[in-house]
Amino acid sequence: MRSPHRQALDLVQAGQWDQAHQLIQEYSDPLACLIHGYLHLQEGDTGNARYWYTRAKQELPTHSLQQEFDRLSRLANES
Repeated sequence: MRSPHRQALDLVQAGQWDQAHQLIQEYSDPLACLIHGYLHLQEGDTGNARYWYTRAKQELPTHSLQQEFDRLSRLANES
C-alpha cells in the first residue's frame, strides 16, 4: 500500500491539487509538512508555504518547483 505521502504526490502529478491537499493536511510529520508547504508554493501562497516548511525545520526551497517535487518524491519513496 502506498504511503499517504506518495498518494499525495501522485495526486499532485495528476493535477488534483485539492485532493492532495485534503489528504496531506491530515498528517503532521515532517515529510507531510514539506508536501503541504510544496502545495502552497505551487499555488503561489509563499507565506503559508513558509509556515509548513518551518514546521518541518527547513527553509523554503530556492530551486524550481519541479526540482522540489523530485526531491519530495525521493523522500517519499525512501519512507
